[in-house]
Amino acid sequence: MSKSTLKKVALYTLGAFSGVVLSLSVQSIAAEKDAKDESLPVKSIRTMAEVYGQIKANYYQDKSDAELFEEAMKGMVAGLDPHSEYMDKKGYADLKENTSGEFGGLGMEIGQEDGFIKVVAPIEDTPAERAGVKSGDFIVKIDNTSTRGLTVSEAVKKMRGKPGTKITLTLSRKDADQPIVVNLTRAVIKVKSVRHHLLEPGYGYIRITQFQERTTAALTEAAKALTKQNGAPLKGLILDLRDDPGGLLNGAVGVSAAFLPADVNVVSTKGRDGKAGMVLKATPEDYILSSGKDPLEGLPAELKSIPMTVLINSGSASASEIVAGALQDHKRAVVVGTQSFGKGSVQTVIPLSNGSAVKLTTALYYTPNDRSIQAQGIVPDVEVKDKDRAFESREADLVGHIGNPLGGADVNGSNAPETVEEALQTNTKAKTDKEKEEDIIARRTPNPAKDDQLRKALDLVKNPAEWQKSLGLAAKKPVPKKNDEKQDKE
Repeated sequence: MSKSTLKKVALYTLGAFSGVVLSLSVQSIAAEKDAKDESLPVKSIRTMAEVYGQIKANYYQDKSDAELFEEAMKGMVAGLDPHSEYMDKKGYADLKENTSGEFGGLGMEIGQEDGFIKVVAPIEDTPAERAGVKSGDFIVKIDNTSTRGLTVSEAVKKMRGKPGTKITLTLSRKDADQPIVVNLTRAVIKVKSVRHHLLEPGYGYIRITQFQERTTAALTEAAKALTKQNGAPLKGLILDLRDDPGGLLNGAVGVSAAFLPADVNVVSTKGRDGKAGMVLKATPEDYILSSGKDPLEGLPAELKSIPMTVLINSGSASASEIVAGALQDHKRAVVVGTQSFGKGSVQTVIPLSNGSAVKLTTALYYTPNDRSIQAQGIVPDVEVKDKDRAFESREADLVGHIGNPLGGADVNGSNAPETVEEALQTNTKAKTDKEKEEDIIARRTPNPAKDDQLRKALDLVKNPAEWQKSLGLAAKKPVPKKNDEKQDKE
C-alpha cells in the first residue's frame, strides 16, 4: 500500500464526534519490540487469577466467565485515559454505523469527568443547542438513570435513538444553584458545517461548526459567495471555530490549506517514545479522500494573503485546534478568544478476532512548530474573554487525562465570575421562550456590536499594522513548566 493510500485511509476514518481513527485492518497495531523482551508479569497474573477465583466462589450472584473477562477488559482499557475504551460486538457495530451514516441523536461532543458525563460543546443547529445545553455542563441523569460510572460510549447509546423520540437530561451547571432539566426530541443529525456572512463591505465571516467530509468544498463555496456578495475581493476574513468540537482530520487539513502556501506542514503525529508518525501537508493528496477534483479549486486567490483572524474558545477541540495551531505557527492568522480545549490525542479503533474492538490512544498531534496540543490547547495571540461564558471546561479537567509530553503545565477549566454571588446572578431570572429564540437567532447571525471576541477580531483585520504586530504573539510567551506552577502555589 502506498504512503498516499495509507494517509487517505487514516484521514477518511477519523470519527466525526470523538476524533477516532477507525482502522480498516484486522491486524492489531503493536509497538515494535525492544531489543530486550520483557517477561510476563507472573505475579500480577497470579493476583488476577486469585480475584477471579474469589468472585466465582463468593460473589452473591453467579457470573459467567464471559461476563467477568469482558468487564476486566473494559476496566483495563478504561484506566488508560479518558478516550481509550473496550467495545463489545454491539458497541463496535454501533460505532461503525454512527461514523458512516445518519443517526438519531442530540448533537453534542461529550467527555467524562469525575465519573460523570460532561459536555465539551453542543453542535450548532441541533436539539442540544436549541435546548440551551452549554459547554461545561455535566449530564447527571439521562431520563431517570444516573450517568455516574457510565463510559462515554454507554452514554452515547442512551442518548441516541429513533428520530422523533423524547429524552430528558438533568444537567449540573457551574453557575446554577440547582439542577437544570431539559426535554429534548431526538433528530437526524445533519449539521451544516459552514456558514458565512458579510459583516460589512470588504470583510467576511466564515463559521465552521464541525469538520465533515464536505467542509473543505463548503468553505470554497462560502468564500466565492462572499466575494460575489461583496462585489470585489475581500480585504479581510474572520474564521470562527468557537465551540467546534472537531471532526474529520482531512477537513482540518483542507481548511488549513485554503489559507496556507502549498506543501507546508499542517499537522504531524508522534507515538510511543516520541516516534514520528504521519506528517500531513497543505497538499491535495493529504485532504482529498477519493478521486475527484480538488475541493479548493476556484478558491478566491486573496484568501492566501489578506489579513485574517481565527476565533477559538474552550469548546474548540481536536480538528479545530489543528487548524488554529497551523495558521498560528505559520503566522497566517491572529488567533483571538480564549484557550482551546486541549484534545491533542489520536485514537485508533482496532478490531479484535471475536468481533469486538479496542479503541486506544496511539499518538499525539503536533503543530507545524512541533507544539503539542494535548492538555494545553492553543493559546490565543489576543485573549478576549466571553462575559456570558461562566465556565471554561478543558481536556485537563478529565480524570486520567494524558499530560502534555513537552513538560508544560496542564491548563484546567476556570470560572469567569470573580465571586459566587456574581456567578449566581446570571441565573436569577429564567429566560422566556422568546428570549431563548432571540439567543439562537443571535448565534446564527454574527453581530460585532454584541460579541466582544468578534468585534476584536474584526478590528484587527481592518487595521493591518496592528494585525501584523499581533501575529504569533502567543508563540513568544514561555510555556509554564510544571515545577514553576508548583513553586507559584507554594
